[in-house]
Amino acid sequence: MAGSASNHWRILAGLALGGVTGVVAHQFASGSEGLRSAVTWLSDWVMHPLGQIFLRLLFLVVVPLVFAALAASVARLGNGRSLGRMGVRVGLFFAVTMAFSVSMGLLAMNSLAPGQGFDAATRDELLEAFQSDAASLRTGSAAAAATTPMAQVNLVLDMFLPRNMIGAITEMRMLPLIVFAVLFGLGVGVQRPDRRESACRMLDTVTDAMIRVVEMAMRLAPYAVFALIFVATSRFGLALLGKVGAFVGVVLGCYAVQLFAFYPVLVSLLVRRGPVDFLRRCIPVMATAFSTSSSSATLPTSIEVCERDLGIRPSVASFVLPLGATVNMNGTALFEGCAVLFVAQVFGIDLSLGQQAILVLLCVLSAVGVAGVPGGSLPLLMIVMAQVGVPAEGIALILGVDRLLDMGRTTVNVMGDVVAAAWVDRLEGASDGAA
Repeated sequence: MAGSASNHWRILAGLALGGVTGVVAHQFASGSEGLRSAVTWLSDWVMHPLGQIFLRLLFLVVVPLVFAALAASVARLGNGRSLGRMGVRVGLFFAVTMAFSVSMGLLAMNSLAPGQGFDAATRDELLEAFQSDAASLRTGSAAAAATTPMAQVNLVLDMFLPRNMIGAITEMRMLPLIVFAVLFGLGVGVQRPDRRESACRMLDTVTDAMIRVVEMAMRLAPYAVFALIFVATSRFGLALLGKVGAFVGVVLGCYAVQLFAFYPVLVSLLVRRGPVDFLRRCIPVMATAFSTSSSSATLPTSIEVCERDLGIRPSVASFVLPLGATVNMNGTALFEGCAVLFVAQVFGIDLSLGQQAILVLLCVLSAVGVAGVPGGSLPLLMIVMAQVGVPAEGIALILGVDRLLDMGRTTVNVMGDVVAAAWVDRLEGASDGAA
């Protein structure tokens, strides 16, 4: 435990040093073409590969870990009643917390209105600078849009039961994998006791092996985190942040309220644990989520911390956390609501209370379909913008700072999953005791 704790502090140190070093490198390189080329070379050929090795080690274990852990958990529940009870509790928690997140974001945006009075010249500059990125996202959002009832039905079915399961998995769409793992676990659960236990032991072996791979990857984490943050900050520095700083400040402030006020209240009232100690034990989860910007990449760390440091039973952690990494997107829903309202304010579009109520629902529903990878929410965000009459090309206004905001919303997403798992674990313990 001591070694694990010291590694957590090294990760945080790498996070801070990478940010500072990247900003300083960007600042010094801005006045010299030679220095700019050197920083670009360092970022592309040293920092980027180091960060990607770490990320890909984590992505490597996600599919076998989610499948094995979730299938074994479902098989051991023994009956559909227990599974249904956990599913209802998790679904209720996810829906309520995501609705709270969006509502809080819209309240902050309406109160502070960072997009009103936005300089037209800066707006045009950002639209031009990120025009190509916005165009590629528009292509993705158009592909995801459904224009007929049959297409809409097929779109929903593809989220759960795609024709090509392998293709869905390679795109890091975890919901089909979760459905398959649950069905497989239910199939194992009705086998003879000896066959069921043999299958569960095999699945446990796969889970344990993947956890060992995660532990090896985490030894690289302090250096990889430094590299990942350096790549982002050395590219943009603080200049771009200053242009949309008010918007970024509002969104980050909402993230902070969610992480350090709303979640601690839930931990205290629902989980009945000390929130300070709870958050302290979750430092590796938050650091991994912030640096990778990926709920899927953070999932192995979340499972390990929940079982080892928070004492959550494997049957609960293995069910709630993979499900949460796919459908519980508090930070994403919050960000989408803030982004739509910000772009509307910049373009002078006044969204009525009715439109904002629809926006809350759209943000919650679209967040469920987001892939747990960096930038996964952006194509769906453009669909949401179009639904409430906000110009989809306005997404270019925030693309430059999205990496920073993506780090924050991923942290909020993942911590929501951890709090949900802790709450369900307490309730399941009470249910088992009553039984």
